[in-house]
Amino acid sequence: LTNLVHNKYPQLLEGVKGISEETTTGVHNLYKMFREGLLKVPAINVNDSVTKSKFDNLYGCRESLLDGIKRATDIMIAGKVCVVGGYGDVGKGCAQAFKGFGGRVIVTEIDPINALQAAMEGFQVTTMEEASETGQIFVTTTGNIDIITKEHFLRMKDDAIVCNIGHFDCEVDVAWLENNAKKVNIKQHVDRYELDNGNHIIVLAAGRLVNLGCATGHSSFVMSNSFTNQVLAQIELWTKH
Repeated sequence: LTNLVHNKYPQLLEGVKGISEETTTGVHNLYKMFREGLLKVPAINVNDSVTKSKFDNLYGCRESLLDGIKRATDIMIAGKVCVVGGYGDVGKGCAQAFKGFGGRVIVTEIDPINALQAAMEGFQVTTMEEASETGQIFVTTTGNIDIITKEHFLRMKDDAIVCNIGHFDCEVDVAWLENNAKKVNIKQHVDRYELDNGNHIIVLAAGRLVNLGCATGHSSFVMSNSFTNQVLAQIELWTKH
């Protein structure tokens, strides 16, 4: 929305008091716009408030991830090799969720500090290239792009389940599957792709946020934490700017 107003409807900015941004990806975009001199109105980073990122991102995802996966697949987590792409606050919650259900958790992480944290929590840490050969359930949590791509799909076991809880539909390269695999819709938000090598990939929520596409998102309490920060930010923008 921020980009849309700035790029397509700049005339609307005259009436905008400011922006309060609650998502990690959105905040990264705001910092980028600010550095490049493109941000035309005041903005408050709500995402990095402790009562948002340390609760919504971690505890919210810890509960809503498996809610989405369970509703979509009815799969048993115990004993499965579960790969978590990224070990930020969202990844930490997802890894805890899989571990709590008896999953054998592997973490992929490019930040050395986060990777060390994962290792200290007892998780195996490796690359997505290696993890893709053994994983049975994959979730991306990074807020980045191209976390799971063609090379990973081709290494995966038959009927590996792939989903995303980090950022829109660009973490998992669903576009490649659409163009290079035979798609069968199993049910709403559950698609099975047949690769040329004979294996199948099950994608949840078309690579979009699995906890929203296949379930109903976070619990109300943890969302109230986040939205309280939003209200405080909006009051600040309205009264001070």
